[in-house]
Amino acid sequence: MVTAREDTLWVWGVYAASLLCWTLFMVLHPVRPEAASAMLAASALLPALVVGYSDDATAVIMLCVLLGRFTSMITSSARMLTVVTCACLVAIWISCVLAGQPLTYVLGYTMLALVLTLFGLNRRQYEGRARQAEQLLAQNQLIQQEQARAAALGERSRIAREMHDVLAHSLGALSVQLKVATALIEKGDSAGALARVRRSNRLADEGLVEARNAVAALRGDVPSLPEALKSLAGQHRSNHPSEVHVDIVGELRPLSPAATVSLVQTAREALTNAAKHAPGETIGVTVEYRADALRLTVENATPTSSLPDPDHAPGYGLTGMRERLALVGGSLVVNRLDGDTRWAVTAEVPE
Repeated sequence: MVTAREDTLWVWGVYAASLLCWTLFMVLHPVRPEAASAMLAASALLPALVVGYSDDATAVIMLCVLLGRFTSMITSSARMLTVVTCACLVAIWISCVLAGQPLTYVLGYTMLALVLTLFGLNRRQYEGRARQAEQLLAQNQLIQQEQARAAALGERSRIAREMHDVLAHSLGALSVQLKVATALIEKGDSAGALARVRRSNRLADEGLVEARNAVAALRGDVPSLPEALKSLAGQHRSNHPSEVHVDIVGELRPLSPAATVSLVQTAREALTNAAKHAPGETIGVTVEYRADALRLTVENATPTSSLPDPDHAPGYGLTGMRERLALVGGSLVVNRLDGDTRWAVTAEVPE
């Protein structure tokens, strides 16, 4: 407008009105985007009405700049963009026809307005994609935060389960044995009390082992299942007069620490059952790596037809085994085989 060479006063009035609408657009854009879009549309439409009457290219330049800026705004709807663009093109034709401008001028102004409109639309698409990328990034960050929060809550729950298993079973059984020992001492049964104290000492040792296994599972540095079972079999051989054979079937693959500890605890309890109810008998431990699950079977001969006590102390008993396996989505099946001459404990986890 500073360089405009215009002699018609009312055209200057249109320029001033357009500049006023542009100023209002700049003021309203940060706080009222819709109202700002309307001001910008009016600012672009006003120069289009005087394109045919202006003495120089000022009206055309203002129209192209303002229309290009309007079409680049992502806050304007597609319908509004179409209406304003068509209105500006129609205003160009009307003003040129009324002012008696030649057809070549009309077509030239129209093509120039369309080209700059396309540039504005291209800018609009770019800004739209950039905003979508920012929104997706924000959503991904939110999802990651929620996943981290869920993982933390899950880890806390797992820690609570592990500590509950150790404390509730080990310390509970230890407390019962010590109370019985106290009662026997009060009755003068020193031999019985001594036996209970020794039993309590064994429970404390087993509870310490279980606590270490739980901590190892929480830290994620538990050994592989075959290594843990072979170590367990070696410990059993050194403490009991029976052989333990460990067989691995299938292709080895890593397991979660929780599943590994659950299976090792199940094997430990099954070996304890075998030592109590079938002393001296050979025990077979078989691990089967299947396509969608892992199966652990502990099998031994039973010299008597009596079933093992399902919840004897020390240890968890069958109920404790089922509860621990259920925490990792596993199951436990106990069977009598070969006419009640063999006892089999089978645990399966979906790993």
